[in-house]
Amino acid sequence: MGEPRGIFCSAQGCVGDVIIEQRLVESKEPASHVPLACSAQYCAFPVDGNVLCLWNTKDPSYQPLTLQGHHEPITAVAFGNTVSPLLICSASQDYVIMWSLDECRQKVLQGLSPRGVIMGTLLGQVLCLRLSPDDRTVAVCAGNKILMLDIESRSILAELEGHQGHVTAAEFCPWQTHIIISVSEDRSFKVWDHHVGSLIYNSPVLTAFPLLSLLIDAKSRQLVTGCANGQLWIFSLVEGHHYRCVTRVSLKKKSESFSRRVESRLCSLPEESQRPCTHGLEKGEEVEASLPILGLAPCDLSAIVSAPCVWGLSSETTSCLWIGSSAGLFIFNLANFELEAVLHYRDFRSLSIHVAGSCAVMSKANDDKAICLLTSLFGRKIVMLEIRVAALVRSQQGHDAGRHLSVLPRTCVGPTSPLCFTTAKESKTPPAPQRQSAGRSTVKDQPLVFHTKVRSSGYASAPHITMFSPKANTRKRGDHSSRRRDGPRCKEYPLESSPPTKLYKQRVLAHGPAAAHCVQYSGDGQWLACGLANHLLLVFRADLSGTPTVFSGHDGAVSTVCWSHDSRWLLSASQDGTLRLWSLRRAELALCVGKDVFSKPVRSAQFYYVDTFVLLSSGPELQLLKYHIDTCKDEIQRYKQKSRCKRVFRLPTTGRTEITSLSAVNDFYSYLVLTAGRNRTLEVFDLNAGRSAAMTVEVHSRPVHQICQNKGSSFTTQQHEAYNLFATTASGDGIKLWDLRTLRCERRFEGHPNHGYPCGIAFSPCGRYVASGAEDRHAYMYDLGSSTFSHRLAGHKDTVTSVAFSPAAPQ
Repeated sequence: MGEPRGIFCSAQGCVGDVIIEQRLVESKEPASHVPLACSAQYCAFPVDGNVLCLWNTKDPSYQPLTLQGHHEPITAVAFGNTVSPLLICSASQDYVIMWSLDECRQKVLQGLSPRGVIMGTLLGQVLCLRLSPDDRTVAVCAGNKILMLDIESRSILAELEGHQGHVTAAEFCPWQTHIIISVSEDRSFKVWDHHVGSLIYNSPVLTAFPLLSLLIDAKSRQLVTGCANGQLWIFSLVEGHHYRCVTRVSLKKKSESFSRRVESRLCSLPEESQRPCTHGLEKGEEVEASLPILGLAPCDLSAIVSAPCVWGLSSETTSCLWIGSSAGLFIFNLANFELEAVLHYRDFRSLSIHVAGSCAVMSKANDDKAICLLTSLFGRKIVMLEIRVAALVRSQQGHDAGRHLSVLPRTCVGPTSPLCFTTAKESKTPPAPQRQSAGRSTVKDQPLVFHTKVRSSGYASAPHITMFSPKANTRKRGDHSSRRRDGPRCKEYPLESSPPTKLYKQRVLAHGPAAAHCVQYSGDGQWLACGLANHLLLVFRADLSGTPTVFSGHDGAVSTVCWSHDSRWLLSASQDGTLRLWSLRRAELALCVGKDVFSKPVRSAQFYYVDTFVLLSSGPELQLLKYHIDTCKDEIQRYKQKSRCKRVFRLPTTGRTEITSLSAVNDFYSYLVLTAGRNRTLEVFDLNAGRSAAMTVEVHSRPVHQICQNKGSSFTTQQHEAYNLFATTASGDGIKLWDLRTLRCERRFEGHPNHGYPCGIAFSPCGRYVASGAEDRHAYMYDLGSSTFSHRLAGHKDTVTSVAFSPAAPQ
């Protein structure tokens, strides 16, 4: 047996901080595909074919424990789940043997040969063994069937048959121990009730390659299976989801995307913070052509990766797993379906194995160390590695977590800020963050006065005290805005209500081919605006009763509609290149900005900074327009437009890439604007500082067509952290939920078909749900705590292009 190889040194100790080769042994027989197993205390593997060897993972100085009893090569090994007694089961063509490691250790100390209990003989080729959570039953995957053996009586409890190929992996369901799930070479998985010996569910054929590994995650209630070509299939085990497929992942593509993101982070660091190449770690090497999945294991990153503690999004409820491949180890997040860290064996030149044939990984909860057991694909070597998980993850995360961006401003407006622009008739004191929300109130917003000098935008300074809440208390006595609302609209939005799933009413918008491109509720919840492909803009009452108000004037399809904060004005952008501002009360055009003002078509437009500006994107530029609406009515010269606007600020994106979507908060004062670029980047601008504040790359596999922020409404109260959540969507790449403070994707929503048409998304006012349109004529509802949809809403006869939640009621 080899001694520990020590730490691989480098100039800054980076390599040694990540991985240590603890043990090395060479078998007399080829070790390319021998079975491996890891527990909290031991690693087990066959040596010389039929001898079971165990290494102590806590103390490498302990002598290995060897167990002899098989005459044929060992083909499967599995540890039990209880600590005392700790059991291990091994199988070969001749025997299935159960060993008690405490008894075996005592026998060795007494100078005797340890012996196990034979559970079965001549059962066939066993490729997998699994012990039940209580260690009373062992599942023996022999050939194309599963034998359920009682450990105490050594009798066969059930014989599960149905697979058309060799069963390669099986797992007991942690929360329903009578359920066992298996995969096989027939490329499908099956769900069994082994108590009664019946088949519950039989999946269709998933892939052209055999399924080799299987894992059931209790936190997310998901089933993960991997195959030889590096594909991961993830299924929901939530009751009522009927084992639906959540997503399919290519490990090779994820690895390539992760490498590009890490490279971008390192390049964005200050020069003195960039990590130089070390002697043991070589950069720039190509990713393996294929990454066959050799093993799956749970991975706990709750102490390393932080998540916003809102609506079930927390590090304690986020699950990760280890993926063992021939080329390296990968940490995969089951919430956002992204890689958290990658460890390529060949990047560490001092490792004894660079291409693995078998792999097993084990890491305990709240433990920084993970144990990995590897065998060489082209040799006889078997090694045990110790991995420092925190060092691995943090070395590849960069400094993104240190930006601490926030929708809620922490400072007052700077004297040179673009947001300070005022006309001669306006007060020269710029508005500062208010303690009261800029809710719909008849009381005019008043500026706060700060007597300390503001040196920066506040990103590097300590957070100030909360200066306002983004919600106006609609139940407070004396609130004039509450008096304006009639009937049930004065009530707060029920935060704990279920999502709206029943059809309430439907209206035909137009006769003929006039698709609806966008819908948007007014902030008071009384009106619903719809932009149509026939150049018209319709405004309905929120309950869809009565005749809609028709706004005409555009010469192209209406692509964007947006309400002002006070719900008096409506902004629309069209494919004709114009931007129009309408008066709801007069049902007429108040301002038109023509194509001569913009060098490129306007893709996105909205009111901003509590209706102070119009914010828009034109080509690669972000623009602020200051506008003045003349409400004086002159019957003689009513054709002459007296309202006016002026561009007061413009800012290009990094690399001058075209902006495909933008979003900013208008219900309260916020300095941040989010933009998505044609090159699949996401960039955050601080308009108080007048510059770009942060950027991330590889946001989606295609350009983002919508950014949607969790803005809440004046009828709800959310945690302040919740306002930093936003979602992005791209055709063919699902929906991603982000935390603005770290620009980190926290969850990914999959399940709605959206491959070509840009279907819209929306947050519910309570912040608990995300709705999405889809190409299968349904709208989909997602709970923020799950990656698959909770409800599927039918009723449409064509692609659902846009969705909107009422701010005042669950509709």
